[in-house]
Amino acid sequence: MRHLFQALDAHVAGASVRLITGGLPRLSGTSLQRRQASLIRQAGAVRRALILEPRGHRDLVGAVLTDTQTAGADAGLLFMDADGWPLVNGAATMAAAALACQRGLIVKPASEQGHMRVDFDTLAGTVGVDVTARPEQSVVDVTLTTVPAFVACPGAEARVWGRTVRVDLAYAGAFYAMLDTEAVGIPLEPSRLGELRRLGVDLVRALSGHEALTHPVDHARVDVAAVVFTGAPQQTDAHLRSVTITAGGAYDRSPNPDGTAAVMAILDEMGLLDPQQTFVHENLLGAVQRARIERRSQVAQTPALIVQVDGQVWMTGEHTFVVDDDDPFRDGFVL
Repeated sequence: MRHLFQALDAHVAGASVRLITGGLPRLSGTSLQRRQASLIRQAGAVRRALILEPRGHRDLVGAVLTDTQTAGADAGLLFMDADGWPLVNGAATMAAAALACQRGLIVKPASEQGHMRVDFDTLAGTVGVDVTARPEQSVVDVTLTTVPAFVACPGAEARVWGRTVRVDLAYAGAFYAMLDTEAVGIPLEPSRLGELRRLGVDLVRALSGHEALTHPVDHARVDVAAVVFTGAPQQTDAHLRSVTITAGGAYDRSPNPDGTAAVMAILDEMGLLDPQQTFVHENLLGAVQRARIERRSQVAQTPALIVQVDGQVWMTGEHTFVVDDDDPFRDGFVL
């Protein structure tokens, strides 16, 4: 039997995003948590088929629009990747907003300048995206307003590759570990990406169960979702260069909007972030995203930043995927 799925693809500073628009089962549940549980229960194999090779790749992130549960929000947004079901993904949120507005999946009046605001319910909280389409151009300018980002533990110790390293743990919709690559002697170069992938996976494993990985509001204990390796920038106007490696070894090609917020929270606590200056974050491809503090907040009693990150979304494709029950690689694979 053949199953057909429709999707819109885009990239955000090189990060591949797939918005799945058709073919999924109808999700049940009155809350976003229950709708995610419905998606996992009914479409776990679909995630592997549409995200992994041969139809995707392990660094791809998927998004699914669903009903909203919060007054004033425009839609709910659920995420999937090679590792599973993240609570939020900044690049995918940017792409979903741009694609949904372009294709009329979310209909809202635009200003005379073509601006439109889209608010999404996510499992990490409400996130907003300001969307500005350029007439007769493929690119869409977006500004993401992140969930609150805060420092969980500066200078946490981890034993990896025969040595003890210190990482800074911060939260921005997920827990991130920040590590300057000078501490491990691996430069931020494309030729060293394989080593960074392996180190990232091992570092997440080494940090598993760390006492700081508890959210101060719901007290849920989770593991680090990704490692942000930082280093000196190459672009003259950039403040920092980074590479984000997820717990499963996937590489976020964008400067990672959520990771950017986490980095800014750490720099702010260290007194190294100028609140009046735009923070310019560079990725391994040389692309940059610009971010700034939108406002200060608190999570329980912990000081937090709400960050705005500018980006561009480029649509790259419109697809109908075929998943045949007899295909030996129906459920995808990872090499």
